[in-house]
Amino acid sequence: MTIGLELSRSQILAFRRRVARLDERLPHGRRALRHAAWAGLQDSMPRAALLSIHARMAGTEPGSWEDPSLVQIWGPRFSTYVVAKRDLAVFTLGRLPDEETALKRAQDIAARLGAVLAGRRMTQGAAARAMEAKHANLLRYAAPTGTVLIRWDGARQPDVWNVPAPDMDPHKARLELARRYLHVFGPATPEAFARWAGTGLFSGINAFETLAKSLMHVRTPIGEAWILSRDEPLFRSGTGPAAAARLLPSGDTWFLLQGADRELLVPNESQRRALWTSRVWPGALLVEGETAGTWRRAGHVLTIQPWCRLSRAQRNAVEAEAESMPLPGIDRPIDVHWDDR
Repeated sequence: MTIGLELSRSQILAFRRRVARLDERLPHGRRALRHAAWAGLQDSMPRAALLSIHARMAGTEPGSWEDPSLVQIWGPRFSTYVVAKRDLAVFTLGRLPDEETALKRAQDIAARLGAVLAGRRMTQGAAARAMEAKHANLLRYAAPTGTVLIRWDGARQPDVWNVPAPDMDPHKARLELARRYLHVFGPATPEAFARWAGTGLFSGINAFETLAKSLMHVRTPIGEAWILSRDEPLFRSGTGPAAAARLLPSGDTWFLLQGADRELLVPNESQRRALWTSRVWPGALLVEGETAGTWRRAGHVLTIQPWCRLSRAQRNAVEAEAESMPLPGIDRPIDVHWDDR
């Protein structure tokens, strides 16, 4: 297969920052919210989605994640996600299983849940008990039908309720999900897409094969992959100035990566272990376009562990970014603690 483009690490990271609007925030508004949620906003850590929005949109407020244009679902890999309401079909029907037994299971659980809810909102646990389900997490398997919305704030189990199934062909939804993955995470492979979406490998391969005429085969420092042909000009264009600092929460698309893609983002092995831990991931510190450390927060105290010596100007930029975080329930200034071990 002909290689259409040779891409360097710097080109790839500049492209990802540009399409994610991590170099320059978008003006506040629903258009910016949808852009920020183009590949979904993982919210498995309370208010991670809000901080991902803040990294991409000016004027973010503590309640921005609850904007009526957004909904909360069990999304890719059944993690909690915030997505644009108009994109519900993409992030649900696009993940419907192809295998008949798994598809029937999803539809059966959705039907049983719908009968129990009967137009009401219930906690996940209460709904599971009413269904006589062995475990509350069983309800998540109904999510790809597009008929289940949730509301989770991190303090207790989510509320669940039913909505009408989206009016979109599941195959078309899968293709759109793949396009979005390629646009935000590209260059990418079918295997990486399937792993991210939580679908079977066959589904990932089939989606890429169907999209073949709109894809370009490229070579990267970690191997061959594909990009959307329409994204080629962005890869080729020169890099603009990167933002001085961004604090990206656990699960942000910037580092929601597996395998060799992690090596591309963070070449140093010990730093990779610090960012992608075996338990709860910390946040990622982005300084002038490079992942430069990790951060964690406990209440109003934010602890930053940089991987290299930062200048006073860089530290000031990081502290200003921390102080601008629109954290709900925090009624005092953020106290930044530097852990320079």
